[in-house]
Amino acid sequence: MKKRCLIILGGLCLLLSSCAGWIMEEPSVQLRRVSLHPRSLTEIHLILELDVQNPNRFDLTIQSLQYKLFLNEREIGSGRLEKEVRIPADSAARVQAPVTAGFKNWNESLRAVIADKEIPYRIEGEANVRTIFGSITYPFSRGGKID
Repeated sequence: MKKRCLIILGGLCLLLSSCAGWIMEEPSVQLRRVSLHPRSLTEIHLILELDVQNPNRFDLTIQSLQYKLFLNEREIGSGRLEKEVRIPADSAARVQAPVTAGFKNWNESLRAVIADKEIPYRIEGEANVRTIFGSITYPFSRGGKID
């Protein structure tokens, strides 16, 4: 009898965790601001301020965040955030995500800035999110133009 109850309970847990994608809405990521911090003659450190929106009726925790930053469709840098960030239900949290970029990848983008052109950017990556249903990995990609 105990064995049967454990099997049923285990099956229900698996069913609930596999249905989490149906119950849970995907969090959204929006770029708020970029801060530049030169490190050396060959490398620059960027801080991306991201607003992460939780549309769900329960809290989410971002366990890790991996991302790449593109300017003019060229990858200029990447980063990883390992600090956990809790996002309350139906609200947003600001996340500061570091990016390390080399100046050699900026040639065309700097020319566009000097020529006063709009520069398309894109941030793509994946977020590992812990919920009441377990951990889920969400890919994301957001873009826009820098005036």
